[in-house]
Amino acid sequence: MTDPSRKLFLIGPGYSAKALVALCQEQGNWSISGTARSEDKADGLEQDGIAPVLTDDAAGIEQAGEGSHWVISTPPRDEGCPGFALAGAYAAKAASITYLSTTGVYGDLDGGWAFEWLPANPGSRRGERRAEAEAQWLSVRPDARLVRLPGIYGPGRSQIERIQDGKDEQMVKPGQVFSRIHVDDLAAGLLALIEHPHLSGVFNLCDDEPAPPEAVMDFAADLLGVPRPEHVSLDEAEASAMARSFYAECKRVPNSKLKAATGWRPTYPTYREGLRTIFAAQKN
Repeated sequence: MTDPSRKLFLIGPGYSAKALVALCQEQGNWSISGTARSEDKADGLEQDGIAPVLTDDAAGIEQAGEGSHWVISTPPRDEGCPGFALAGAYAAKAASITYLSTTGVYGDLDGGWAFEWLPANPGSRRGERRAEAEAQWLSVRPDARLVRLPGIYGPGRSQIERIQDGKDEQMVKPGQVFSRIHVDDLAAGLLALIEHPHLSGVFNLCDDEPAPPEAVMDFAADLLGVPRPEHVSLDEAEASAMARSFYAECKRVPNSKLKAATGWRPTYPTYREGLRTIFAAQKN
């Protein structure tokens, strides 16, 4: 019989959740299930070692969720969190609830630190939807863990690949910094929370060094031995409204609360270690 503390239920498993799956599989003795919207998606989950539960199978969702640690990563819509609509009615039966949110709920702090005790103050509809989704999960599980994430990078999704794909310009805004997290450190942070099911509340999950985006891009180019992308001012850059919206907010995200509560430490404390590892893996 599976130890109930080793049951994982993923609602909307994607890039981040699958990194957590890989970490659990390394440990062994985990029972892992996840939602799928179609038979094709279900086949993909099975290939990753995840027992699929179709989203139209209410009984299956209830059964998979009972006694499991839930990790919810479905992007919210105007009408709310799709994962909540799917499984919120069964949340009381979960061993723990961990919702993957975003540091966007803090809004613009003019470069200041986004501590967990600050009130949500989103400056975009995107951030508002995340804050509303957080409230949904708290309404059924006041002990839910709200994990606020910055930009996520990792193999296949880093500045290295962006340069290899032809990126030759980088938007620059004086004083702008972003926090970030390597996907493997994200997974380790989630597992640390799962292993401390008594913890609740808001936790930032990020690396140790907020940095200007152009510094990260320049470092990636130097690793590859190619010219650095041209620095272009925000006003002159050819960028989507979505890309520009991220530059409307500036904050530094601390991770001291999660470290103190769980003992977690990032393997990649800055973008340098993370990008070096991605680059080395490509070479091999």
